[in-house]
Amino acid sequence: MPVRQAREGEAGAWDALFRRYQLPLFTYVNELAHDEQASLDIVQETFIAAARHIGGLREDGKFGSWLFGIAHQKCVQLWRKKSRETVPIDELEEQSICGDAEPDELLIREEQEAMVMKFLEQLAAPHRAVLLLHYLEDFSLEEIAGVTGCELGTVKSRLHYARKAMRKLLEENKS
Repeated sequence: MPVRQAREGEAGAWDALFRRYQLPLFTYVNELAHDEQASLDIVQETFIAAARHIGGLREDGKFGSWLFGIAHQKCVQLWRKKSRETVPIDELEEQSICGDAEPDELLIREEQEAMVMKFLEQLAAPHRAVLLLHYLEDFSLEEIAGVTGCELGTVKSRLHYARKAMRKLLEENKS
C-alpha cells in the first residue's frame, strides 16, 4: 500500500499518492480559496506537511480524509489572513468541460455549473466546505468531521442548513 511505503520513506509511494490526490485536493481547495495560485501553494504545503507528519497517521485507510483535513486547515489559515488584510476575493473563473456532448448541451451544462457555483459562493465558508466534501469528494459525514475538525453533529447541521440554503437559492432563481 502506498501509504505504508510513504511512511517508510519511499519516494515512489509519495509520487503515487500525489498523482492520486493532487487534482481532487486542488479542486476542493480552489473552491474554498478562489485563488488558483494560493490553491496550488496550499496543495504543495499540504503534501509537505503530510510527508512531515505521516508518522502520526494511525490508519492508512484514512489517508485521504487526513490529507483533506490538512488542506482544510490551511484554507482556514488563508481565510483568516485575508480577512485581516481585507483583500477582495478573486472572481471564480468559468471552465468548460469538454466531451462528446453537442455544443448546445455543453452550453446548458456550463450555465448550470455556473449557477451552482454562483450559489455556492453565496454560502458561508463552513457550509460550502461540507457540501463540497460530501458531494464533490464523496466523503462520509464522519470523514468530513475529521477533515473540518468539527463534531459529527455540527457537520450534520451544516450540511442540513447548506442544503436548505441551496434549495432556497434555487427556488428564488426560478422566479
